[in-house]
Amino acid sequence: MTAITIGVRDGTTLPAYLARPAADPAPTGVIVAHELFGVNPDIRGVADDLARAGYLSIAPEFYHRDAAPGRWLERDDAGRQEGFGYLYRLRRDQALADVAAAMAWLRSEPGIERIALVGFSAGGHLSYLAAARLPVSRTAVLYGGWLAGTDIPMSQPTPTLAETPGITGRVLYLVGADDALIDAGQREQIRAALASAGVKHELVSYPGVGHAFFWPGTPPFDATARADAWSRVLELLAS
Repeated sequence: MTAITIGVRDGTTLPAYLARPAADPAPTGVIVAHELFGVNPDIRGVADDLARAGYLSIAPEFYHRDAAPGRWLERDDAGRQEGFGYLYRLRRDQALADVAAAMAWLRSEPGIERIALVGFSAGGHLSYLAAARLPVSRTAVLYGGWLAGTDIPMSQPTPTLAETPGITGRVLYLVGADDALIDAGQREQIRAALASAGVKHELVSYPGVGHAFFWPGTPPFDATARADAWSRVLELLAS
């Protein structure tokens, strides 16, 4: 488990956390897309868990144009304020350039034949966008928000959900039924967009579960939903 840097076509340098499996990796390389708070211990833990499951995984620092390398944020008011500052400066073309660079790095590794993304919240949005614009084989979106509107630069000039017909791989969308950021109406819009575009997908809504349910030690954590979500992610990657 180590830090690497990847050159991006806009001339910037993308830091990333790298987790290698102990044996030869599975043919799918995985990009873990962080939520608002950056590549924090939880995100690094997901990369580590994927490596233990046999997948070469990297977690890029998508705020790298504005934040110092290695910068991650606490889940408090100050962290949210700083995180939204970074998120609202991350444009669609920049996010796609970062993912394209990360994909190229993974493909350069021996044995890697296809690329998957696993994204959380804002990183879920980023992953959905990448799936629609880049040759991504499998995409797991955990409570990715802002897809149906134009609230963040990644969703501009037209909503990211409108990009759904560009998706060529499979999509797994996981969300809590009580997610205050992704209500039933938005979930139906996502489901309808995926179905209308003929995308192979599964949308799972967990009853009584809120946003960011995946993280132990946080108020929204739901152990049952996390266990089910993780098993579905691993099933998607192995498919």
